[in-house]
Amino acid sequence: MSILLATLIVVGTSTPVWAAQLDARINPNTETSPFKITYLKTVFIEYPNGGSLFDELQGKEWTVDGSADSSNPGVQLLIEELNRGIANDGSQAQISDLNVSYDFHLKARNINTSIDYRVILEGTLSDYVITDDGVRTLVDMGWRAMSTDKEIMINGVEINIPINILRDNEPEVYTYFAGTEAESVLGKHLINADFILEQPLTNWHFLFDPTGINVDAGTFGLDDEIAGFVISSWTMGESSIREGRQVERVFEAEVMADQLYVVRSVQSTDTANLSTVGFGALDNLDGVEIVGVTPTPPEDYMTTSTGDFPVMIIYGMAAIAAIAGIGFFFISSRSLKTTSTEQSGIDPSRLQGYETSDSSGGYKTNRGEAQLKDDTDYQQTRSHYDEPSQQSPPPQTTPSSQDDAACGCAASVEMGSECDCAMQGACLCDGTCRCGADICKEQVNSMS
Repeated sequence: MSILLATLIVVGTSTPVWAAQLDARINPNTETSPFKITYLKTVFIEYPNGGSLFDELQGKEWTVDGSADSSNPGVQLLIEELNRGIANDGSQAQISDLNVSYDFHLKARNINTSIDYRVILEGTLSDYVITDDGVRTLVDMGWRAMSTDKEIMINGVEINIPINILRDNEPEVYTYFAGTEAESVLGKHLINADFILEQPLTNWHFLFDPTGINVDAGTFGLDDEIAGFVISSWTMGESSIREGRQVERVFEAEVMADQLYVVRSVQSTDTANLSTVGFGALDNLDGVEIVGVTPTPPEDYMTTSTGDFPVMIIYGMAAIAAIAGIGFFFISSRSLKTTSTEQSGIDPSRLQGYETSDSSGGYKTNRGEAQLKDDTDYQQTRSHYDEPSQQSPPPQTTPSSQDDAACGCAASVEMGSECDCAMQGACLCDGTCRCGADICKEQVNSMS
């Protein structure tokens, strides 16, 4: 639990660095459909002990960005490489148009330097419809891994191999990594979405939205081209037991020069959102994942977000829970009825009330107490506080003689005083005094 809690805290407080983010909506009723995919990666150059690399990068911050369309030779080369990779995956779909934008940002700090890489591809897909018999359309979904490991130069900037941005913009820094293990870490290509294809669509979350078939679908802002259809959606990116464990891809290498330097490449798991116009059912054709699309879902089709868990099972589980609840209350009711209802205390008919409040100055409270009409079975109901306390009898004292009791000796009748030998510490007793107090005896002896 501690490890799980720590993991949740780290994940919840960390900024995700997603690798590839794919978003596409396929319309089987048209020849082309749009897509957008973003590739992200962050590289850290760490110099915890300073050194010449720190001196070289200290205070530096720069950005290289730009964009190009399919008229650019570099974009045309990228289209060719992506289509070659799609064909190698067994898909017949092709990229027919493409716009590319890129943004590379370097920022140096006291203990490390970060380089953020971002490349965005926006284009159109074609040739994704395999067959259309008028009832169901088979759509090719095997084009998802848009990847290439080739160098792609656009406007004089190499956008696919991260180390090349250092080679072209920080040649002195590049010399620290050339020919080392760090070069292989920084040489991993950025345009890579292989994992999106490797994750089967059956593991993606599936939902279909019937909003388009509503009469007032236009009020929801839906495009006219999907009016009358449902929308099927597949979402990938959750890390779980069913979908599989997805973790950041971190590659690290150490470089020993004048100091020890560390290079880390951080690339998180890929995410994707795919949707088709119509209701899509997954299938497989010659090893390629496809979707059979119909205008509306089958009448008896019921599904959850995972696509394969019938709603009837959920209803059945709810019914079982309801039956178990009813059984619990029934048994509880039977148990209460069989429980003895006899009163174990005093029979109320044997009690009578009497007032305990007297009037005071014209004011009287209505206070009273209940007491037994008779003392039958009193021993069963009396309070143990009413029992007489067991106290030891007072010690028996032996009365002293009259002489001993007359400790206040008559010493001087003329003075009208008596001597209390025990209290005053002095005595005026004469020789006839038979007081037992020591002080009186001493006085008598002194007088004799």
